[in-house]
Parts: sequence; C-alpha cells; structure tokens
Amino acid sequence: MPSPPPFHIVLVEPEIPPNTGNIARLCGATGSILHLVGKLGFATDDRHLKRAGLDYWHAVDIRYWQDLEELHEAFPHARLVYTSKKGEQSHASFDFKEGDFIVFGRETAGLPEELLAANRDRCIRIPIFGPVRSLNLSTAAGIVLYEALRQCGRLQ
Repeated sequence: MPSPPPFHIVLVEPEIPPNTGNIARLCGATGSILHLVGKLGFATDDRHLKRAGLDYWHAVDIRYWQDLEELHEAFPHARLVYTSKKGEQSHASFDFKEGDFIVFGRETAGLPEELLAANRDRCIRIPIFGPVRSLNLSTAAGIVLYEALRQCGRLQ
C-alpha cells in the first residue's frame, strides 16, 4: 500500500499559468496533492501552464474545488496552514505535520483578510530581508513545502 501524500498544496484563485505549472511540477516531485480552488485566471489547457509542468502532468494528483468551503467539506479533519506576508510566525518556526494543507492566495491579492484574521495561529510567512515586498508564488510554495518535508523527516 503506498504511503499517504506528505502534504497538500492549495492554490486559491491562481492567476499566472507558469506559477501553477511550476507548482504542479513541485507537487509531482514531492508526491504532494495540488488543489486548485475557485476561479482560475487561465484555462487548464493553457500552453504556458503545460510548458511549466513539462512532461510531469501524469505524475500530479490535481483536484479542483469551487471554494475553500467545498475543500473543507471533503476533508473535514484537515489542518489548513495559511501563507501570507502578514503572518506573524515564520514558516521555519511553524510545527508542520504530515498531511497539512498549505494554502496560498492569489498572486496579486493573497488570501482574504477575514480568513487570515480567523486563523492567526495557522498563518505563516516567509521572512524577507530588503526592499522586495513579496516572493514569486512558485518560489514561496517550494520554500514552504521543503521546510515542511524537512521537519517531517521526508528529505532523507
């Protein structure tokens, strides 16, 4: 019996096809499940999306949801971890657990303020030093996912 996926990456209303393609590739490389939530800013047959994922689409478990509520109904016991530059806790100090759902917001707007406010204890940020205000979505997903994998002993 195969082991359960270590993590779930959740993209809420992603807007840029290559970012989603790169994150799909990341999920394929780590055995993580990719969840696409809400209205996408592109068609899933977009050539830029497919090109970023290259030949790895067959290796990615991608699931689609109308909204976060539908995702939560399908996984009622899931722990959702929200990423935001407004999070108070660093991703490196957060205590990840296998099976966590790591949630990322839209490239231009992030996650809704009310969602973050209601889940402060599960909001994380990647520290940024210097004048840059944010990281690329696919870069952020890689940083957080690999820290979570490291913490859970999955990088041996």
